[in-house]
Amino acid sequence: MTEGSLGQRTGSYGSLQLHNLSGFGGGGLLQGKSPVAARKSSGRMIVSGKDGTLSFVWCRYLGRRKVSMLLLVALALVVFVLGFFTVNKESAGSNTAQRIGSLVPYGNDIASDPVISGQHEGKGNQDSRNSSTENSIRGSDENRVQHPPPPSFSRGAAVFPSEHPCKNFALPPPPPAALRRSGPRPCPVCYLPVEQAIASMPSSPSTSPVLHNLVYIHDENPIKTEPHGGSDFGGYPSLQQRNDSFDIQASMAVHCGFVKGSRPGHRSGFDIDEAVLTELEQFYDIIVASAIFGNYDIIQQPKNISELARNNIPFFMFIDEETEAHMKNSSVLDSSMRVGLWRIIVVHNVPYSDARRNGKVPKLLLHRLFPNVRYSIWIDGKLQLVVDPYQILERFLWRQNANFAISRHYRRFDVFVEAEANKAAGKYDNSSIDYQVEFYKKEGLTPYSEAKLPITSDVPEGCVIIREHIPITNLFTCLWFNEVNRFTSRDQLSFSTVRDKIIAKVDWSINMFMDCERRNFVIQAYHRDLLEHMAPPLPGSAVAQHPPASPGVQAAGKTPGKRIPPRHGRDKGSSSKRHRKAAAGNKEEGAI
Repeated sequence: MTEGSLGQRTGSYGSLQLHNLSGFGGGGLLQGKSPVAARKSSGRMIVSGKDGTLSFVWCRYLGRRKVSMLLLVALALVVFVLGFFTVNKESAGSNTAQRIGSLVPYGNDIASDPVISGQHEGKGNQDSRNSSTENSIRGSDENRVQHPPPPSFSRGAAVFPSEHPCKNFALPPPPPAALRRSGPRPCPVCYLPVEQAIASMPSSPSTSPVLHNLVYIHDENPIKTEPHGGSDFGGYPSLQQRNDSFDIQASMAVHCGFVKGSRPGHRSGFDIDEAVLTELEQFYDIIVASAIFGNYDIIQQPKNISELARNNIPFFMFIDEETEAHMKNSSVLDSSMRVGLWRIIVVHNVPYSDARRNGKVPKLLLHRLFPNVRYSIWIDGKLQLVVDPYQILERFLWRQNANFAISRHYRRFDVFVEAEANKAAGKYDNSSIDYQVEFYKKEGLTPYSEAKLPITSDVPEGCVIIREHIPITNLFTCLWFNEVNRFTSRDQLSFSTVRDKIIAKVDWSINMFMDCERRNFVIQAYHRDLLEHMAPPLPGSAVAQHPPASPGVQAAGKTPGKRIPPRHGRDKGSSSKRHRKAAAGNKEEGAI
């Protein structure tokens, strides 16, 4: 065995980078030269020095090799003795550390778990994800069932590398100004392969800060006591009740839609057939949900969904009777109540005349319709999902140690600017928008500035919501819905007010990721009425497929511009021309 191979073997216990650095930085080089230097200096000592004759006799009768072997044996004995004392010292120190650690509960449990420590989930408090949680902490309705144990592919079954595969991922630099295209577009996102994403799913719910038990106000005869806002479906909470709902306590009762009826969907407005309600109340680890009301959108089929997701994650699409009739007349929907991956849920007795306001019910109150769900992904009806749900949850929740994620608006981050944009586009009547913004301004709303960092925006692009269903996130969406019920249906205007009031009371945050990342996993299509007036695509025109990311980076492509004709008046019907947010994107580039 040569000295070079010896150095390489010892270096194999360190990282590859350290080994390479040792070869180039002098460590490996010094190891290769030191034996030669030692032999040369010992030769000089034999011919010159006080004990030259004795050294000559040793080398004459024993030979140089035997002398070298004796020296090596002596050196080995010295190293052994030193190592023995060092090991004893270290073991004594570790025993002391163990005695100290035993005084601190759970002192070393997480650090010693190679699976969790290999995740690099950002905030380092995985103990909150793995702590056992009682059913009362899950909050929600009285009909919550006992949860089954987590599936066999939960986090404990995974074996991860020492670093997250996406740890060093960075967005590529933007193209030169002359080559840049205007408007929003997707950007690359690093996803884990589906199997690794599934394995990273936490085995127990996250801990809800402060709030542990959340119940909902029931009122069969809601009465409007104040001149502004409210509905028979969402109730008429007073301003005092509204203010009290932001005072976070361990147990709370709040308005959260469905104030009538024995349970959500049963004689409550937004009614659902009894057999279907029983299906919704089952336990699900993950669901994907969407809605089309007023026959406003064309149903989009998800793509690149793994077999594991197809078999374990249900896709629910809520529609009203108008949309159901159109789908049946066009032979899209039959008695199976399925369209591709989507399980169609028909809603009767919708509570609002505005189709978009009806869409806020499943969007913000999924936890009321699905009281026994752990995670949900909401996408608006105009969106097509093109990345596996497991990969999305791993990327935007589990990897970030978050329990609520939503993308920020691609251009606007200030509520006052967003309000003016809504007025200019005719998204709602101007007086109602002005009233809402002035109300928030009197409560302390200020224009967004860097002083709010690390909060990066006050305006979300709310067409996708990724969340874990725990009491604090359920409360957030309840109070967000109450603002939509009291003021305008433009939920972008009320988002930051509800968020900021909650985080002022509890240690909680929302993962507001970039909008270009959202556009990576959903394709935004045109609304139905625009599509019906557009020329059909040319025959033979190619549409690039959006392949799954397995593993690594997924990139997406073009997003055409948008045209938004004006709309005026509150709660206009779905047949009116409004909300032409047509930032579509049917072209997707392959994975990088």
